[in-house]
Amino acid sequence: MVSVGDKIKIEKIDTADKKEVVFDEVLLVVDDKEEVKIGAPFIKGAKVKAKVLAQDKAKKIIIFKYKAKKRYQKKTGHRQPYTEIEITGILLSTS
Repeated sequence: MVSVGDKIKIEKIDTADKKEVVFDEVLLVVDDKEEVKIGAPFIKGAKVKAKVLAQDKAKKIIIFKYKAKKRYQKKTGHRQPYTEIEITGILLSTS
């Protein structure tokens, strides 16, 4: 659940920095009157606007495999790419 002004990290999307992104597949909306609208599966006409702040990678996660008494060990690492965005608006159509 997000609100205007929130900065979140999401799975990497192919967009340049400082660009506007619109998400039109909204599952749930709570408006100013605390009314909850739930989509089936999505809410028609609802959109979330966001601005891309950065494209980056998360901290490295170490994967270490080891088998006792077999002289087998393997060490690898992984850095998951992500996109940091700031929510600029939540639009809900009146129809």
